[in-house]
Amino acid sequence: MATSSTTTASLAFPKPLLPSSSHATTSNLFFQLRKQKYQNHHRSKSEMKAQVRKEDVVIVGAGIAGLATAVSLHRLGVKSLVLEQADSLRTGGTSLTLFKNGWRVLDAIGIAHYLRPHFLEIQGMVVKSEDGRELRSFTFKQEDQSQEVRAVERRVLLETLAAQLPHDVIQFSSKLARIESNPDGETLLELADGSKLLAKILIGCDGIRSPIAKWMGFSKANYVGHCAFRGLASYSEGQPYEPRVNYIYGRGVRAGYVPVSPTKVYWFICFNSSSPGPKITDPSVLKKEAKELVKNWPSELLDIVDATADETVSKTPLVDRWLWPAVSPPASAGKVVVVGDAWHPMTPNLGQGACCALEDAVVLAKKLAGAIKSNEDHSSVEEALRSYGSERWPRVFPLTVRAYFVGSILQWENPLVCSVRNNIVIPKLVRLGPLLEHTNFTPESL
Repeated sequence: MATSSTTTASLAFPKPLLPSSSHATTSNLFFQLRKQKYQNHHRSKSEMKAQVRKEDVVIVGAGIAGLATAVSLHRLGVKSLVLEQADSLRTGGTSLTLFKNGWRVLDAIGIAHYLRPHFLEIQGMVVKSEDGRELRSFTFKQEDQSQEVRAVERRVLLETLAAQLPHDVIQFSSKLARIESNPDGETLLELADGSKLLAKILIGCDGIRSPIAKWMGFSKANYVGHCAFRGLASYSEGQPYEPRVNYIYGRGVRAGYVPVSPTKVYWFICFNSSSPGPKITDPSVLKKEAKELVKNWPSELLDIVDATADETVSKTPLVDRWLWPAVSPPASAGKVVVVGDAWHPMTPNLGQGACCALEDAVVLAKKLAGAIKSNEDHSSVEEALRSYGSERWPRVFPLTVRAYFVGSILQWENPLVCSVRNNIVIPKLVRLGPLLEHTNFTPESL
């Protein structure tokens, strides 16, 4: 639970500069005037930092969850302030796969029509063994006529969301340094530059390592024993691959690639590792290590890695957090609430991390806007936040657990078990329809 402890700290203002002596010489007077100007300048900066700016709704984090929440609230007539610690949108990274639940949310938010023309609709998927043998193929529309799957560049999604907001909503270079509650149920936020804000409602969309989730009592996200290399290959003359997800399964290693647009292809290589290992940022080293894992696999995978722009290559540990009932804190405490990865980080094995963050955003915005517009006391806001958590928990907890077990099965190393998986389970037992039932989510209109 959030610390209910302290009251707002008293704020000290610097004492005014005493006037100089009337007997000062001209040179001393000039020196005093310069000193006065210098100290007034720094005093004004100190006073500015000491002043506490009041905001009704503050969202911490300008990622997918934060911007989707801000846009949803904006559509409902509720203004918010988004604090982002970086000096601009964090548009690095690769792409993310959105299934029909994600696209339905983007339709509700009102931006799907901007995105669809730029990204290919994925028709199906094919699963191969590491020697290139095809194990199974599926067509999405045959399994579910309403299914819609597209891989979307993270950069484009963030920029499209941000473009829907008034220019003054996102405040960059705003790293959170301290969180403190006061007796009125509001939350004091101190930023790294010393400035302070008092938020009536605080929404934590600050990712896997969320300071807000930590302050609320959530445990650190758990490393699941796998790491993933990721990248976005570029083809100026057009990429040659069919619009389908391609999976390749080995022993303790799996890989995949999917066309994103006519000129770009997203890929990943996931491998078992007892620890996350050292952080590596050199793209040439990352590419070399990734290719070494799959050096004897189908050649198109190596070609895709070679075609990848350096700035898109990354290696990340996969983590999640299981929201055990009666053990994990609730999603909200008073008028503080967490959304997306800040609340329920999950592994990417079902392609639902971003989709669930988008779902969270519209559900929370709908409930919160209703409470704010009701003009009742703050208890209605707290009830709205509790209602959000109660509605979303039965959705996100099972998906987090399911994603973990799917990943564990796909990362098997035992040769006999992998042979059973590749020759019996995937070709004869797996049905895609039930595996996609979790995409059956339709948000309320905003």
